[in-house]
Amino acid sequence: MANKLTLSIEKEVVESAKNYAQETGRSLSELVGNYLKALTQKEIQPKSLSPRIKRLRGSVKLPDNFDYKKNIESAITNKHLQ
Repeated sequence: MANKLTLSIEKEVVESAKNYAQETGRSLSELVGNYLKALTQKEIQPKSLSPRIKRLRGSVKLPDNFDYKKNIESAITNKHLQ
């Protein structure tokens, strides 16, 4: 059973979303519903991995306090400053 939901969204965003929905042959309600479902889905289905990648799984051990975002930011900064 579908429930009615009232949202406050910027006019430009709504218009863009309506155009996208029309271009893809879906309704705006369907797009929002699918997005919310994906966002709140508790069980994430892993993508199929190739056998080569499966063999590599678990081969790298990182410290518990490893911050990959800082590591990536540092690597990108170093790359572009050289």
